[in-house]
Amino acid sequence: MQQSEIGMIGLGTMGRNLVLNIGDKGFSAAGYDKDFNKLQLLEKEAGERKITAAKSLEEFFSMLKKPRAFIMLVPAGSAVDAIIEEALPYMEKGDIIIDGGNSHFTDTDRRIKDLEGRNIHFMGLGISGGEQGARLGPSMMPGGDKEAYSRLKNVFEALSAKVDGEACVGYMGHGSAGHYVKMVHNGIEYALIQLISESYHLLKTLGLNNDSLADIFEQWNNQELRSFLIEITAGIFRKDEEAEMAGKNKNRRRLIDLIMDRARQKGTGKWTSQDAMNLQVPVPTIDAAVMMRDLSADRDMRIKCSSILKGPSPEYNGNKEEFTRRLKNALYFAMITSYSQGLALLKKASESYGYETDLRKVASIWRGGCIIRASVLNDMLSAFAKAPDLSNLISDANFSGILNSHQSDIRFIAGSAISMGIPVPALLASLSYFDSYRSRWLPANLVQAQRDYFGAHTYERMDKKGIFHTEWLKE
Repeated sequence: MQQSEIGMIGLGTMGRNLVLNIGDKGFSAAGYDKDFNKLQLLEKEAGERKITAAKSLEEFFSMLKKPRAFIMLVPAGSAVDAIIEEALPYMEKGDIIIDGGNSHFTDTDRRIKDLEGRNIHFMGLGISGGEQGARLGPSMMPGGDKEAYSRLKNVFEALSAKVDGEACVGYMGHGSAGHYVKMVHNGIEYALIQLISESYHLLKTLGLNNDSLADIFEQWNNQELRSFLIEITAGIFRKDEEAEMAGKNKNRRRLIDLIMDRARQKGTGKWTSQDAMNLQVPVPTIDAAVMMRDLSADRDMRIKCSSILKGPSPEYNGNKEEFTRRLKNALYFAMITSYSQGLALLKKASESYGYETDLRKVASIWRGGCIIRASVLNDMLSAFAKAPDLSNLISDANFSGILNSHQSDIRFIAGSAISMGIPVPALLASLSYFDSYRSRWLPANLVQAQRDYFGAHTYERMDKKGIFHTEWLKE
């Protein structure tokens, strides 16, 4: 019986939670997974909701209303292509496939083109918020065929997080826009996490214990740094080791002190840096965050070099309260530049790839449900509302004013970190980004002269129009 409004293939934690969210909002849904245990778990948790678990793909498609629409939540790559191939025999003209995973945007473009010939719609849907977001309301970034989005708009709006009565979902644009926006979201996420981690490193240098660290981040979360990542950081510092791991007769330790200092990554931050380089858009804070995950993973070499490479003692003898206050301002400065870099990349990508992405809408849907949600996004929303063609947030009067007022703080923190030998590449990249954009002149003239000297790559002149080359060795 064709009764379900939408389907879900892939009933891992994210997929199952999203199906339950669909059911909570009064929609009917069908779920399918090759793992029978996951089907049973969905049936168990569905309760009275209008949710059905299908035992086969044929049964799954028979449950969907026409034109059929289903979401895939499976690992990016070959698994997505495999499901498409398995699903096609059961699909008809006008049906909709939605990829809710973190697929590379070029794969999404390829799949859109491949399925157009079959008159089947393909959408890339960025979803942010993790397990809790999927269950209670994520931020959703759909892109692709606008007609397909219109068919599912009511479902998406019902599922998504809400801020000030507005759904944290919106049409991101043509083609692979949805997955591109999610990729950049994750790049910004990399930057923010690295900046917070560098701040943690600096605060530990002050001799603060985990309770004091939690207190500081809780205070920051009640001020202009209010955000999901600052909030959870405070909670992380208060988390004890699990009782069964600690043993009945041992004092529990804080879990943060037991976690290996080796960061992992799934690639979306790297993809952001790669395409930013392709489009020639500077995103140095994101680049630094990706680099530091790579460097942290080389832990054996770090341990070896720690006894070989010498540097200053990481001690701070100044006023700790002043240092903490100035660090908060430095972090806010760097967070603004991180969002600015990501949104500038989105603007260039929209122009280059024909997405027609509305940055005001992007800022709006990132305010709730997603990992990078923060109070500062309200001001970013206002900036794009006033100037829809704004190329970079750092040129907005409000944000340029904040950066100008906090630059002395990030310079102080950067100088202190350097003098103590503490690595803060993301903070330094944020400051250099600011300093580079405020520079009317940069030494790129020497770069061009060198390129022309050894490779005859030519250069432009300040005093006359045209393209020039010099025989540098000629007398």
